[in-house]
Amino acid sequence: MKKVYVLFFLLIASSLFGDKIHWAKDFDSGVKMATQEKKPILFVFSRHTCHYCKILEETTFSDARVIEHINKNFVAIIAYSDDNDAMPQELWRPGTPTLWFLNSKGKAMYQPLVGAIKADNFLNALDVVEKKI
Repeated sequence: MKKVYVLFFLLIASSLFGDKIHWAKDFDSGVKMATQEKKPILFVFSRHTCHYCKILEETTFSDARVIEHINKNFVAIIAYSDDNDAMPQELWRPGTPTLWFLNSKGKAMYQPLVGAIKADNFLNALDVVEKKI
C-alpha cells in the first residue's frame, strides 16, 4: 500500500511542478552532447542576482511551449557569472541575461539576444535558428 501512496505522490508532484529545461552540466559537456546529437545550442549567460534573469527564468523559461521546444530541438547550457562558471571568452558580454544561439560545435550563429524576452518572441527566435540549420 505504501508503494501506491508513493507513486500517487510522485504523480501529483510532477504534474504540479511540470517539466523544466534540461540544462547541460557545463559548457564543454553541452557542446559534446550537441555534437553527438547534431543539435544547435542555446547558451544563456546569467547571474543569480540579476532582476531580468529572474524574470526570464520565471516566465519564458517556465513556459511549457518553450520548455518542450528547447528540450526537443536544442542542447541548453546556462552559465552564471556569479558562480564563475566556465565559458568561452568570446561569448562574454557585460549584461545579463545574454542568450546565444550556437551551432553544434559551439560557434555563434547570430549576435546574442539580451534581456528578458517574452515567450512568443523567443519561440519565433527558436524557429529562425532551426530554419538556418
